[in-house]
Amino acid sequence: MADWGPVVIAVVLFVLLSPGLLFQLPGRMRVVEFADMQTSALSILVHAIIFFGLITIFLVAIGVHIYTG
Repeated sequence: MADWGPVVIAVVLFVLLSPGLLFQLPGRMRVVEFADMQTSALSILVHAIIFFGLITIFLVAIGVHIYTG
């Protein structure tokens, strides 16, 4: 049996937290910009920290598991 929970959570968070795709924190002109498709080094760092925090909460603290087979 394969545990697909970490894979699914990581892919979903990666897509949702890609800087500039849905939102960018911090933005170039405002604090939050939506669907800008432009990014900066600070924005990448902020989104990486948010990604790490959320994936840690989902996988370690909550323990999401999706078993197949």
